[in-house]
Amino acid sequence: MGQWFLRVVSGPRQGLSVPLRPEQPLLIGRTKGDLLLDDALISSSHCRIVFKNDRFHIQDLGSTNGTHVGRRRVTDEPVDAGQELLIGETRVLLFEAEEVREEPTTADGRIAWLLDEEIVREATAGEPLLAPYLQLPLRFDARLDVIAGPDQGKNFKVHRGTMAIGRRQGEVPLTDLEISRRHAILEVFGPDMIFLRDDASTNGTYHNARRVQMARLSNHDTVGCGKSVLRLVIG
Repeated sequence: MGQWFLRVVSGPRQGLSVPLRPEQPLLIGRTKGDLLLDDALISSSHCRIVFKNDRFHIQDLGSTNGTHVGRRRVTDEPVDAGQELLIGETRVLLFEAEEVREEPTTADGRIAWLLDEEIVREATAGEPLLAPYLQLPLRFDARLDVIAGPDQGKNFKVHRGTMAIGRRQGEVPLTDLEISRRHAILEVFGPDMIFLRDDASTNGTYHNARRVQMARLSNHDTVGCGKSVLRLVIG
């Protein structure tokens, strides 16, 4: 079993990543817990993530607005890598990394994991220190090739972190008029951990011709937005 993490993909603490440990439940709340989220729709002690029966589970703690896996309200539900949880108005994503080095900690002993939006800078060098599990292999090479639509023939390099697909904006700007300004998001953690997420687009986002809210991408998978189709090429 690799190291599991909880990634905040939207909300006040967007970009934060928290490691999960089988032996230690993670309590999530607005004022009490291991992960505090400043979200008015989250209860003081809202839910927790526990490991049982060889799987992580999300357990609601009698919250006012409920805990959701996808769009379904749950009380105790197993969750898998790539599944999205809705807690108040905050969306979080579970993912698994194969190899992780020892966790950095703050002075009070709390875990100090970071992603793109939470960079720790060395006092002397002033250079960003990226968490080891987010450092892509040196030979990692991926791109999105536009294989259909007004921008056919263009390609966009895929990099670590968050990439937005949109109409004339974002890291993947397309001229397709049927694409929303912010249409879809790529969350890139590594060559085997690339997630596609629809960003409340008007006409939907498609993974291998199937409309999705979220999907995990593999080499040569296609992404459909408006009249455009992009193919992911890794290596």
